[in-house]
Amino acid sequence: MAKRKRTATAAATATTTTSSTSSLLPQKKHYRQRAHANPFSDHSLVYPSSPCIDWTTHYPAFAHAGQRPSFADIGCGFGGLLIALAPQFPDNLIIGLEIRVQVTQYVQDRITALRATTDDYQNVSVVRANAMKFLPNFFEKASLTALFFLFPDPHFKTRKHKARIISQTLLAEYAYVLAPGGIVYTITDVEDLAQWMRAHLDAHPLFQFVEEQELRNEGKGPILDAVYGATEEGKKVERNAGQKWLACFRRIQVKKINVI
Repeated sequence: MAKRKRTATAAATATTTTSSTSSLLPQKKHYRQRAHANPFSDHSLVYPSSPCIDWTTHYPAFAHAGQRPSFADIGCGFGGLLIALAPQFPDNLIIGLEIRVQVTQYVQDRITALRATTDDYQNVSVVRANAMKFLPNFFEKASLTALFFLFPDPHFKTRKHKARIISQTLLAEYAYVLAPGGIVYTITDVEDLAQWMRAHLDAHPLFQFVEEQELRNEGKGPILDAVYGATEEGKKVERNAGQKWLACFRRIQVKKINVI
């Protein structure tokens, strides 16, 4: 009887906590903004002049550790991936980069609400930034182990392809901030964009395609599951019975050649 009483009490506490958290969480309807933003516009952004950033304001619980982000979600949207990964990788600092003002504010408020009721989200944060212009201003060389590009803006028109987040120029920057062995995760429901991203990554000498099963064998299954289904876009594709194209690439180490 005593055991059943403790179980019932624990269940009641969990229900109360869930209810309390739900009441604190922000509602998207109060953060309305366009689905996409022009990355070439002047967004009046404030960004660091160098990646020597004091991250303690984003992760106060880790102030004593002197850590920096190792996972970065580029164009994090409403933060679905961040929230899914945070409790599964408590020792990794995870940052989302989002260009839209209201969407960034929503993610900030969401994290604040979750932190108010649990310790599981102390390792996640968001910053308003334009990754196409200022990524090296935030991350030092080889400081990241995972980069995420989940359901990016497809920019369907040919004249808009220059605004796609995966390009030969930008891949050089991604290779710079990603440590050897680190993984680039891409996924989209647009086949043309999937082919575009795959072709550009295949052509880059510092990235090598890696099969999904190989990553799962390495213990990255929880990350892949979140990539597939944690984001708002991913859930929308599932509701519409759409198809998703996943492509992951490993940052490889190039051997130096001694010239005699």
